[in-house]
Amino acid sequence: MNASIDPRSVKHPCFNKEASGSCGRVHLPVAPKCNIQCNYCNRKYDCVNESRPGVTSAVLKPFQALEYVKRVLDKEPRITVVGIAGPGDPMANPAETLETMRRIREAFPHMLFCLSSNGLAMPEYVDDLAALGVSHATITMSTVDPAIGAGIYAWVRDGNVVYRGQAAAELLLSRQLAAIEGLKARGLAVKVNAIVMPGVNTQDGGAPLMAVAAKARELGVDLMNMMPLFPTEGTPFGVLAEPGKDEVRALREAAGSLVPQMTHCRRCRADAVGLLCGDRSGELGGVLAACGALRPKGQDHRPHIAVASREGLLVNQHLGEARRFQIWGKADDAGFRLVEERQAPTAGCGPNRWEELARVLFDCRAVLVGAVGETPRTILAERGVTPVACSGFIEDALRAAYGEAGLSGLEPLKAKGLSKPCCGAGDGC
Repeated sequence: MNASIDPRSVKHPCFNKEASGSCGRVHLPVAPKCNIQCNYCNRKYDCVNESRPGVTSAVLKPFQALEYVKRVLDKEPRITVVGIAGPGDPMANPAETLETMRRIREAFPHMLFCLSSNGLAMPEYVDDLAALGVSHATITMSTVDPAIGAGIYAWVRDGNVVYRGQAAAELLLSRQLAAIEGLKARGLAVKVNAIVMPGVNTQDGGAPLMAVAAKARELGVDLMNMMPLFPTEGTPFGVLAEPGKDEVRALREAAGSLVPQMTHCRRCRADAVGLLCGDRSGELGGVLAACGALRPKGQDHRPHIAVASREGLLVNQHLGEARRFQIWGKADDAGFRLVEERQAPTAGCGPNRWEELARVLFDCRAVLVGAVGETPRTILAERGVTPVACSGFIEDALRAAYGEAGLSGLEPLKAKGLSKPCCGAGDGC
């Protein structure tokens, strides 16, 4: 199918192949969490020589992302598109995604802005995206048959409820279709990504993928991208063979009669930067890392780290349960000293509690806790106090946090999950 290029897409290298050699993009890795688990995805592995979605060398906060864009544009002025594509899902990280887009839009109003999502949480935010001037969006939808989807998705999490099997696929598909419809109704250009998975959605000459193309046409999708599976070690689909170029070309030609096809995809990383034909993510990795180490302006001198502990020996208390915090600093003998203990704000006053806690911890770069909810995490981080859920001896955690790797050195001590469900009392659980 031949179609004229939408004027908005002329300088978007993904939506306009002719622009891919002269217009670049920068992906901002500000969205680490994901709300689904695909059987082909593993975001834990990062190789600088590997280009695939879900991989990044660092995760940025919104204010760091803005500084990163400024520095990248100094080195690569051909960039015309700012995008968010992970390493998780942008709309599974709505606070970080929307805040990043707001900051970039204010600083660079001329930029095209796009994001790539699985679509699960997208319908709730289509008005926000349109209001922020997002012009392009991609939804990854590899099947419209829930029976096939049940074999693609290990689980789908909607709020606090986890779905599996065909129920998970049915929920995800309904949200994907609603997302596409909502985005098109608000004037955004929409691309559908469909992962070509041999033996999973290529049966009967690719009939499942042709059904995706037919649905995309019905919804007015602007472009379809059939992406060959990247078999990733350690995933259920890691044992599948990568589809060959001839197979993918034949599928694109067949679907091209229904919806225009993208033929120049590079399976970009979540921190991709530069031209599609000349990615510079490896070259500019140092810039990304430097921006990831930045602290908010006016908060550069935060020498202390706060700790939530039940008995004063271990990091083991939920942020919302803590009634006091130990304040630690570095000692002259290269050890650590307990500066003082500070009382936590009164429980039960909602977001104001976390704003007050940020003031209590005004000289702390981080607060180490056993677990933390999303609302306090976002509020504290935006005010310069990074909550880190970890476990183990306080001294070990301090040694890692004050080490050369900074807070990222706490990765081996990261805690998993929350300690208890939210009780609705403003405790941050």
